[in-house]
Amino acid sequence: MTFNVTSSTKHFNNWPNDAGFEVIHEEREPVELTVSGHIPSYVSGTLYRTGPGGRQVKTDKGTTFAVDHWFDGFSQNHRFQIIQTGSSTRVVYNSRRSVDPLIENIRLTGNMAGFSFGQKRDPCTSFFKKVMSVFVPGPPRPQEQNNIGVTLSINPPGLDSQTAGDRKGGGHASGIHTLLVKSDVAVMRHIDPDTLEPRGIVSQKTLHPELIGNMSAAHAKSDPVTGDIFNYNLALGRTPIYRVFRVSAATGQTEVLATITDAPGAYLHSSLITENYFILCVWSGRYAWGGLKILWEKNMLDAISPFDPSQKALWYVIDRKQGKGVVAKYECDPFFCFHTINAWEEPSPTDPLHTDIVADLSIYKNLDVLKRFYYNNIKSSRPASLNYAGDKRRSCDVFLRRWRLPSVDTADPLEFREAVTVHTAEHDHSCDLPVINPRFLTKPSRYIYGACDRDLSTFFDGLVKYDMETQTATYFSVHGHSPGEAIFVPNPNGAAEDDGVLLSVVLDGYAEKSYLLVLDAKTMKEVGRADVDCVVGFGFHGVYQSQAVEGPSIDI
Repeated sequence: MTFNVTSSTKHFNNWPNDAGFEVIHEEREPVELTVSGHIPSYVSGTLYRTGPGGRQVKTDKGTTFAVDHWFDGFSQNHRFQIIQTGSSTRVVYNSRRSVDPLIENIRLTGNMAGFSFGQKRDPCTSFFKKVMSVFVPGPPRPQEQNNIGVTLSINPPGLDSQTAGDRKGGGHASGIHTLLVKSDVAVMRHIDPDTLEPRGIVSQKTLHPELIGNMSAAHAKSDPVTGDIFNYNLALGRTPIYRVFRVSAATGQTEVLATITDAPGAYLHSSLITENYFILCVWSGRYAWGGLKILWEKNMLDAISPFDPSQKALWYVIDRKQGKGVVAKYECDPFFCFHTINAWEEPSPTDPLHTDIVADLSIYKNLDVLKRFYYNNIKSSRPASLNYAGDKRRSCDVFLRRWRLPSVDTADPLEFREAVTVHTAEHDHSCDLPVINPRFLTKPSRYIYGACDRDLSTFFDGLVKYDMETQTATYFSVHGHSPGEAIFVPNPNGAAEDDGVLLSVVLDGYAEKSYLLVLDAKTMKEVGRADVDCVVGFGFHGVYQSQAVEGPSIDI
């Protein structure tokens, strides 16, 4: 569809956002952006972003194929080079899709074969054909057609050598020689750090032969001191098996830390680490039939069982330093979550001789938000978006919540204790796509930043800074301007937790153009921006690498 705010098209609350979902433009050759305001001199490096670009393909059959769910949009990657030259700042931008073979196959066939997150199956598919697809699955989608684009990792340990023979002309001036794009599956895509050209697929099996499952978290977790990477690998089946593993930054070797067989297989987008532990929380989002329903539905969303208020969320605490495996288990009332925020260890307030874990997450009270993210529900011009307006959106509200896992050092790993809710922020103060100052990972943290949804638009309508101590919120919001995830860049000479800036790509829905926004993390006031002469699609996540830092990025 062609988006035109000057036409008679009506947009919810006069907040147009369609352009951010209907992107067909690439900027393969780097272009200089117009910079205004003041970008601090310590912000010198590269910001990568990934997520959906376009969603429609004109086919040779004379039809137009359209992706249904935002999570299935055609992956596109973006690079913003922030270059400090004396007293001035330059920003250079380029972008590229990574799924051209998939788009070409859709053009030829008129459909998108293979598995997806939420693409609806053809209603004309016969019952017999569905049954046969479960017992005799069709051939897998060619690797070059895999639609991977949720998170990114820079120079990740264990997989760095995989591109050694694939590099063009040696290293890169930025110190970034390996760039991985990831999703909630156990395969990842290499892309060129400069041109963003897709280079090939690598599997977690490369890291360790026991990582045979197809599922994983798009968000791995980094030890902020050692650079070691932690994640889980999930093999679905009658008895789902989670294997929690660590990849050593020092050696590149991978070790399985724990095997969990008493938890249901679920859609778990992220996890948590503290100084000594890895925490796998199995919240609502359980796959039906042990995951077999994914073969029936051909997508993950319709294979997830309905929300069950009687099924507890389960917390598994795994020792990550002394090889003790699962050392504690907790449970609490059910919830759903995309994004964890931070966790740390501290003396128990009831007995300082023992250690509690404190954990912050962005949570939902049920699974309704998953279906809200169909394009028809979040595009500002679509009538279906009114099904999620006002009170109808309340079941999709996000909340910042803090838990306490008491006395982890004395827990019995065979019994579930209660995870205690400490604080739940008001919805208007809460956010998703949450971030903190990365210097405070695994340490007590006060401030949470993220994209807020206060019913002003059909999508995110601002950025919020929430103070867990005072339980107050500060916002950045401009009517008609839709922000993406914020990335926190700390001031290297600062000590305060909120001393730094936030980088966010924002769509000006009226101008149908995007800009890279730079906010003061203390005041939430704009200090600078770089204007892009096109639309940067609403993506998921990004990663920033300072020019002064070499080695792996911090996966959060």
